[in-house]
Amino acid sequence: MFKKNFSLSQFQSQLVDFAFYLAYFVGSLIYFGISMAFGDPLNKIGYKKGLITGLVISSSGALLFIPAVNSGSYVLFLCGLFVIGLGFALLQIVANPFVINLGDPAKGSHRLNFAGGINSLGTTIGPVLLAFALYGKVAPGQGQELGMANLKTPYVALSVMLLLLALLVASVKIPRIITEEKIEKDTGILRYPQLWWGMLAIFIYVGTEVTIQSNLGALLALPDIKGIDHTQVDKYISLYWGSLMIGRISGSLHTFKLSKTGYNILSVVLPFAIFGIIMFFNILRGADVSDLIIYATWIVVFIIVKFLGQEKPSRTLLFFGISAMVFMLVGLSTKGNIALFSFISGGLFCSVMWPCIFNLAIAGLGKHTNQGSSLLIMMILGGALIPPIQGHLADMSSVGIHASYIVPVIGFSYLAWYGFAVRRMLQKQGIDYDANMEPETVEAAVS
Repeated sequence: MFKKNFSLSQFQSQLVDFAFYLAYFVGSLIYFGISMAFGDPLNKIGYKKGLITGLVISSSGALLFIPAVNSGSYVLFLCGLFVIGLGFALLQIVANPFVINLGDPAKGSHRLNFAGGINSLGTTIGPVLLAFALYGKVAPGQGQELGMANLKTPYVALSVMLLLLALLVASVKIPRIITEEKIEKDTGILRYPQLWWGMLAIFIYVGTEVTIQSNLGALLALPDIKGIDHTQVDKYISLYWGSLMIGRISGSLHTFKLSKTGYNILSVVLPFAIFGIIMFFNILRGADVSDLIIYATWIVVFIIVKFLGQEKPSRTLLFFGISAMVFMLVGLSTKGNIALFSFISGGLFCSVMWPCIFNLAIAGLGKHTNQGSSLLIMMILGGALIPPIQGHLADMSSVGIHASYIVPVIGFSYLAWYGFAVRRMLQKQGIDYDANMEPETVEAAVS
C-alpha cells in the first residue's frame, strides 16, 4: 500500500516497520532511564494508570494519520506509526510483568502465550476488517486501486477504539501489583550472560518474525511463487499471523487445569481448529482458500516438534529454531506453494519463542530482574532494523526477494543456538528450568 502510493523501493517500504519498532526501543530506553534516576514508574503510578497512559499515547498517534493523508507526507505517516509504537512500548512494559503476576508465576509464560494468542487473533482477522474499511466490502476486487484517503477511516476507528479501551480500563478494578525490588544503579547486571545473549535473541526473534511477513507481499509477486498483486495477498498475510495464533494458544494449555489425556488431545485438535477459524475468515471475505489446505502438513510437523519440546523452554527454543531454519532453507530451494508455505510456517515456529527467551534471559537475575526486563523490551528494536536489511537485499539485482529470505535462516540459527547454550549458562549458576520440568512434573501441573 505505502510502497505503491509513494513509489517506494523495497528498502524504503520497510521503514514502516523501522518507525514502529524503533519506538519500542526509544520508549523502553526512556522508561529505563527514568527508572534509574527516580525509581520504577509503575511502582508509583500503578499498572492501571500505566495501561491508560499507553492507550492514550497510541490513540494520539493514530490521529496523526489525518494530517498525513491530507498532506500526502510519508514522513508524517512514519511519525504517526512511531507515536503509536511509543504507546505500545509502554503497554508491553506494563503487560508482561502484570500478566505473569496475575497468578502462579510458574505458569506466567503460559499466560503470556495465551495473551499473545488473543493478539494474534486480531492480526489474523485484521486483513478482513481492513479490507472492509478500505474498500467498503470484505472482498476487494483484484484490480481495484487503493487510495490513500481510505486510510483515514481505519486509523480514526483505531484511535477511538484505543480511547474506549482506556475508559474501560479506568472504570474496572485492577489488582495493584508492586515489586519491592529497588532498581540497582551498579553494574552487577553485567555478569549474567543469559541476559546479554537473551537480549540479542529478543532482537533477532522480533526482527525475524516481522521480516518474514513484511517482505511477503514482494515474494508473492514473483511469477514462480504466486505472481499476484497487493490486492490478493490478504489471505496469506492472515495465514502467517494465524500461524502465530495457532502456536501461542496451543502453548497456553498449561494455563488451564487439564488432565494429561485432555492436554494431549487438545494439543492435536486445537491447532487444526484454529486453522479452521483462519480459513473461515478468509472464506468470509470471498477468498479462494483451496490452496491453503495443504498447509495442514506444516501444522502436523509443528505438533510433532511441540511434543518433542515437552514444554521445556530451552529445549523448545532449540527444536523450534532448528525446525524453522530447515523450513526456511526448504523455501529458498523450492518454488510455488512449497516455498511459500515453508516461509509462512516461520510463524508457527516463532509463536512460542518470546516467553521461552524472556523467561530464560531473566532467570536468576534476582534484584536485577526489573533492569533485565527493561533491557529485553528495548531489543524489540530488531523489528525496526532487520526488515530493512532484508528489503535492501531484495532490492539488489544479485540477490532478489526470494534469496533475501536467507535473513530469517540466519535468525533462526541463532535462536536455536541460544536455546542450546543458555541451558549451560544457567546450569553454571545452579539453575535448570528444563530439569525442573520433567514429564511427571508437567503431568502433575495439569492434573
